[in-house]
Amino acid sequence: MRLTFSLDHHLGAIRLLLATFVVAAVLAACGAPGGGGGGPGSAGITGSTGTVKVALLLPITASGSTPAIAKALKQAAELALFDFDNPNVTLVPKDTRGTPDGARAAAESAIHDGAELIIGPLFAQEVSGAAPVTRQAGIPMIAFSSDEKVAGNGVYLLSFLAGRDVPRIVSFAMSRGKRNFAQLIPQSPYGRIAEAAFAKAVSAGGGQAAVRATFPPDDSNAMLGPVRQIANAITGGQPADALFLPAGRDELPSLAPLLASADLTSRRVQFIGTGQWDYPNIGGEKALIGGWYPAPDPKGWSNFTQRYAKTYGAVPPRLASLAYDAVSLAVSLSQNPQGERYASAQLTRASGFAGVDGLFRLLPDGTCERGLAILEMREGGPQVIDPAPSSFATASSY
Repeated sequence: MRLTFSLDHHLGAIRLLLATFVVAAVLAACGAPGGGGGGPGSAGITGSTGTVKVALLLPITASGSTPAIAKALKQAAELALFDFDNPNVTLVPKDTRGTPDGARAAAESAIHDGAELIIGPLFAQEVSGAAPVTRQAGIPMIAFSSDEKVAGNGVYLLSFLAGRDVPRIVSFAMSRGKRNFAQLIPQSPYGRIAEAAFAKAVSAGGGQAAVRATFPPDDSNAMLGPVRQIANAITGGQPADALFLPAGRDELPSLAPLLASADLTSRRVQFIGTGQWDYPNIGGEKALIGGWYPAPDPKGWSNFTQRYAKTYGAVPPRLASLAYDAVSLAVSLSQNPQGERYASAQLTRASGFAGVDGLFRLLPDGTCERGLAILEMREGGPQVIDPAPSSFATASSY
């Protein structure tokens, strides 16, 4: 999937719908969901009369295109609930209206209704509005925001966070003998986070990154100079056997032809990217053939998409898997005693959980760690060349 830096600030473009889950593979060490008979209802969240109440805070009546996203998240949550035989959970949907005040009121209503866990909200401003209420009540929140500033102290972010996948691709590249890196970085908040993570990972692995250039992501005409700077440095003898390119669907279509024209291809230098590369039609960037990037195994998302489309008659937005996994987690832990089932020790257990997008675990600081595969760009599309870990104990870097 495409790893978006700021869903909260760029929803209007929809292109930041997280841009990366095996549907029935829900939680590690837990029984796989069943799902007999009927199907999730379309009039609301159905199929459960469980005693454990879990609130679902979504911007159902917000402005613009947000309600459509909220609807898809709600449907994904419903699908997860249905996939369990006789779940112990009842979902309690609450409308945040997409505002901090609305989120605060929704959280208060959810707690009044007896919710033991809150899933959502979607945006950082909503999380900030609801968090004081949930913290005071001692109710944990699993939110979908991609802004790390709102994480912690009982707030967990299930989203894909910028820079967290960089150590995985650097570790893999070094395992394939790459030690000297060049970097071509977008001049953006995401670029700065990715570059910082890259520098730390390269240093930790004993590599070096002596060749560097930056480019304005919103000006294709200004990209040529930085590309030539990288090409000239390599031609001039600067050691570089891999080029780190943390760009995505907004930059790569303009950037890739420039790389090719400067003779920067995978035959000359190994391209490595981030989860930003994981978007539909990435295979159309022929100059990137042979490049590597970290992402969830695409089989999980494909299977989930097929089941969602069969149930609801539409393809889900990329965010939908987060709602599915959050509800799956809630159902799995619901068998524990009241007061313990959603305690920090349970939510942050070291073994983590297995979701639509593969292995993940919530961390004490409120962020999320994921086990990712490595994909290679090929003529027929991306292919997994290094599988995602099956457990956190078997992987050295994520």
